[in-house]
Amino acid sequence: MKSQQTTQTMKPATAAKKLGVYLQATPAAFQEGVVTRAELNALQAEPPQWLADLRRNGPHPRPVVAAKLGVSIAGLARGGVTEPLTTEQIEALKQEQPEWLVRERATQAEVRKEAVRIKEKQAAERAKKEAEDARS
Repeated sequence: MKSQQTTQTMKPATAAKKLGVYLQATPAAFQEGVVTRAELNALQAEPPQWLADLRRNGPHPRPVVAAKLGVSIAGLARGGVTEPLTTEQIEALKQEQPEWLVRERATQAEVRKEAVRIKEKQAAERAKKEAEDARS
């Protein structure tokens, strides 16, 4: 017996998220259709001009804006940034260095340091446990 393999599809919003682009800035044909896994792979492998332009110039979705600014998505919201930004707007914010951006970057740096500290502590505890297990 042969099982029929169905084509895996996704909503345009999911595909846009996976591509790292703002859905409302994509072409209408992309927004209105469904995207197969093969189409998504093709878009990632050889991005068409509209996708390359969106990735380069924006507008960018919040996760991309947050990453480019070095802050969390919640930090963006605390800073009052709720709309997608273009690359030009992101660069302008980096140049201006508003107080909220400086504060959120410092917060993000502390979060990263704490994550490293916890990871090192867990690794040390694992090594200690393995050493104890090896002795017994």
